[in-house]
Amino acid sequence: MIESAPILPVGIVAIGRNEGERLRKCLLSVVGLAGKIVYVDSGSTDGSVEMARALGVEVIGLDMSVPFTAARARNEGFACLCKIAPELGYVQFVDGDCEVVPGWLEKATRFLDEHPDVAVVCGRRRERFPDHSVYNMLCDIEWDTPVGEAKSCGGDALMRAGAFERAGRYRGSLIAGEEPELCVRLRAAGWKIWRLGEEMTLHDAAITRFGQWWKRNMRCGYAYAEGAHLHGSPPERHRVKESRRVWAWGLGIPALAAALSVWMGAWGLALLLIYPAQVVRLASRGTRSTSENWWRALFLVLCKFPEVAGQLRFFHNRLAGKTARLIEYK
Repeated sequence: MIESAPILPVGIVAIGRNEGERLRKCLLSVVGLAGKIVYVDSGSTDGSVEMARALGVEVIGLDMSVPFTAARARNEGFACLCKIAPELGYVQFVDGDCEVVPGWLEKATRFLDEHPDVAVVCGRRRERFPDHSVYNMLCDIEWDTPVGEAKSCGGDALMRAGAFERAGRYRGSLIAGEEPELCVRLRAAGWKIWRLGEEMTLHDAAITRFGQWWKRNMRCGYAYAEGAHLHGSPPERHRVKESRRVWAWGLGIPALAAALSVWMGAWGLALLLIYPAQVVRLASRGTRSTSENWWRALFLVLCKFPEVAGQLRFFHNRLAGKTARLIEYK
């Protein structure tokens, strides 16, 4: 007789919109393991709500008259979880295009049980189809982060419900970068963030076009700018270094080359050779396969241009008093 796995003292908050089969795999990966599962839907038209309910999952629909952010969706899912299962001490946040790897919840809850000073634990997120496009491959490389104490987590993470609540939850207005921003506040309160080497989730980025990649990196640049605006002062200096790098490579060098060309003619444009030189430098320092190292290096240099566009959008919104709108790439 096969015994069923014990129910863990963990609540699940999954968020998504029109994720279809990806969402079904996401929910099935935690059904029967967690104390309660809440799915927050943001206007799906593909039957996601009905499918989630058929699996016995608590479903809430996000008010789409208010600008959507993943941070707001996760907060509302957490609020629902607190109402229906206030006894649960841990909450696993997961995006609807991710599948929780078997064994992760057990290992992660055990780690938090054994480390009372840690508020957030995350593991290795892997791309499900890294060979489908160079952009998916780049995501898989991006997820390969160092293990040990960290400054931040990603969208998939197991958190202490009490610490999350006392920190003020996610900042609901952020269109991106809400996880690092939360972690700034958690660390300021004395908590630690930890990354394990264990497999955590399988992610399906489904990025097949350059335009998708561009928008994703615009959103990243926007998040850097807003993060620096919120926590850029000492001692944290949150996202200040990243923002300065974006401005230098994405706008400063091209502007300087243009100015030099006025004075020196075509010779002034020789400054732009710093870009291929940077690609070579980064590729030579890579630790993966030769192909992956070169693709990663190329796109690390190219990404500064959409990132500076994202920074410019942030400052435009600030000056114009506009509400941020999500930069969607799929």
